Amino acid sequence: MVQVIDASNRQAHAATLWAMHADRKTVFVDRLKWKVPVVHGRYEMDEFDTDQAIYLAATDPETGMHLGSVRLLPTTGRHILGDIFPMLVEGEVPRGPDVYEITRLCTSPQLADWEAHNAVRERLATALIEYALTVGIRRYTMMTHTAYLSQLLATGWDVEPLGLPKEIGGQMLGALMVNVKPETLTLFRAKFGLPDQVLRLDLNA
Repeated sequence: MVQVIDASNRQAHAATLWAMHADRKTVFVDRLKWKVPVVHGRYEMDEFDTDQAIYLAATDPETGMHLGSVRLLPTTGRHILGDIFPMLVEGEVPRGPDVYEITRLCTSPQLADWEAHNAVRERLATALIEYALTVGIRRYTMMTHTAYLSQLLATGWDVEPLGLPKEIGGQMLGALMVNVKPETLTLFRAKFGLPDQVLRLDLNA
């Protein structure tokens, strides 16, 4: 299952969050060489990891190991695309109570092979749509390296570009908008062979 973690249940899932931040440091800082803040030399945490952030975290049901996660930021407040990279959007950055930003998609570097990474990403992708349909999110915004765009399209996301890609920090980045549709959830469940629901909505669990 994929757990929803927000301000209301953060303390109960503190171990998962610390493991997530440690894995983010290994992936984004050590491997990808991102110039982002590191806390205590072990945890990748930035200014957007606040009480406003919502995390969807996949964990091993037996060991509790962090398998992968994604962070959601409300666009009614400060978020990465709107406040740091608005130049990637032609026109106004999409904002509103039904628009959330997808950031920090991360799978654990401890997973043995790429198939395991893909399986976790498939669950997180499905959980993102389930969560959106449950709480009334109609659109997601996100940034991605252009090299990954074909993978997103092949997965079945209903996406549209928000502007032309630009070179930032030596890499080509683009901004996208994901339209949330029930048809996408049906597609993902069939394509990935997943059960009826992968998202745990009980915040007290």
